[in-house]
Amino acid sequence: MSRKDSIDSLFLKKPVAPASSASKSGDRVRTGAISAMGSSLHEMAENAKQATKLQQQLAEGEAVISIEPASIDTSKIVDRIPIEVDPAFDALVESIAEHGQQVPILVRPNPQATGRFQIAYGRRRLKAAEKLGRPVRAIVRNLSDSQLYVAQGRENLDRKDLSFIEKAFFAKNLEDDGCDRPTIIAALVSDKADVSRYVAIARQVPQDLVRLIGPAPKAGRARWMTLVEHLASPAKLDTAHELLAGFAEERLESDARFDALLRALSEPRKKERAKSSDLWKTPHGKRAARVEAREGKTTIIFEEKVVPAFGQFVSTKLDQLYREFQELNGNGEER
Repeated sequence: MSRKDSIDSLFLKKPVAPASSASKSGDRVRTGAISAMGSSLHEMAENAKQATKLQQQLAEGEAVISIEPASIDTSKIVDRIPIEVDPAFDALVESIAEHGQQVPILVRPNPQATGRFQIAYGRRRLKAAEKLGRPVRAIVRNLSDSQLYVAQGRENLDRKDLSFIEKAFFAKNLEDDGCDRPTIIAALVSDKADVSRYVAIARQVPQDLVRLIGPAPKAGRARWMTLVEHLASPAKLDTAHELLAGFAEERLESDARFDALLRALSEPRKKERAKSSDLWKTPHGKRAARVEAREGKTTIIFEEKVVPAFGQFVSTKLDQLYREFQELNGNGEER
């Protein structure tokens, strides 16, 4: 006997003995209420059945479902270094908008938040779906932390290889989270020696500086080691931050930033760094300009962030300043 038949037999049997009209009316009311209760129980049973089926699919990793991007949390281990200009992502958004999402992402039920998910891989597809305002197609699997990290690393290597510095910081972040070396080796598909080198370099490069450089996909271990040697000098580290701030304003691509930075830091120092007398500070003590004299030329460089528009103001006063200079030095008219 089916569950529905069982419910009907329990609640919907009509009385055999005849009854008065009042009694029949009461029976009709009770029968209607019981019928509604039976329908509700049947609906609850069907919902429970569907929920059980979904749970089974989730456990077996078979489900490909549509999920709202807002209900998906990021992995706590960062692997990619974000970049400001990414033509490939723009092309991905356009492709999904025109043809739909062809490849699902991989998520797991978030172990810390009921009803939410945590992404293993497919962040760009998730971001594209979010930008388009549509659900994202996802495979849902129950994964341990180690399985999540391995899946995350393997997918990156299969689809778009991480750059050297991204691998280095991925390895460092995994180690900082308490992952053992076998898990890190599996996630990066590397050997023990490579993982040790990745972690060692990542611990010597300031993370904020790496974010300014970007992933630099063409820069390998040797060039990053050279950069690390330069950055051991506090003066060169300060110079690196100043240069990278300028590169960001020029919107140089990541590899171009790395090349220009390494080239600038590698040049032999023709002069010592500007002395305090070559610097001009505001009355509040902020460095606002520096004077550089070399090869018969003198340059005044104003810090626009500190004294915006002041350089332009000074340029309008050059005639007046030159006249004052002549009067003070008794040079008379210019010849």
